[in-house]
Amino acid sequence: MESNILTTLKILIIGESGVGKSSLLLRFTDDTFAPGQPATIGVDFKVKTLALQDGGGNRKAKLAIWDTAGQERFRTLTPSYYRGAQGVVLVYDVTRRETFAKLGDWLSELETYCTRGDLVRVLVANKTDRDGRDHEVEGGEGSRFAEKHSMLFVEASAKTRDGVHATFQELVAKIMETPGLWERETPGGQGVLLRKQQKDASSGGSCGGYCSLG
Repeated sequence: MESNILTTLKILIIGESGVGKSSLLLRFTDDTFAPGQPATIGVDFKVKTLALQDGGGNRKAKLAIWDTAGQERFRTLTPSYYRGAQGVVLVYDVTRRETFAKLGDWLSELETYCTRGDLVRVLVANKTDRDGRDHEVEGGEGSRFAEKHSMLFVEASAKTRDGVHATFQELVAKIMETPGLWERETPGGQGVLLRKQQKDASSGGSCGGYCSLG
């Protein structure tokens, strides 16, 4: 393992089918874009090392990024998919209002299955490169929704690269600022130890903070 890898983080990309989740992943990890990207079948998984902009020199975090199908028939994958995640990228398509309308359902799923109360989330308005006349959801709507649910917000385009790197950079920065979401590499050379989620027995549930819909 590289000596400057500070931690390994599990990041999920979720949202309705066709919003561009796989395109965002491929643009971020491989800097490629394929028009007509086929729908994900089951789960895709990629690893990307990201430099940390925290004044700590050349320290990096290794991101294990999971991209899952948005179709209902793959929902049986849900519990294991969410387990142990520290960050979530929730995506909608600005040219399809129905994908924005479904965001509440995805947040409910997060609340049901996430195992960390301090999970960090970023809402991504994707396909902003499309002609403004095709937009069915304005940026202000997305930012207000994100603010209401204590989420970060980024407008992005996998096609043009705009906002893609910023999405993951801001998400990771917030994770690194959140006590309990990560730990430094152990001094004994045993690699990275990810801190286990400690549930608050008085909360009456497994999610709170960033997972809360309230």
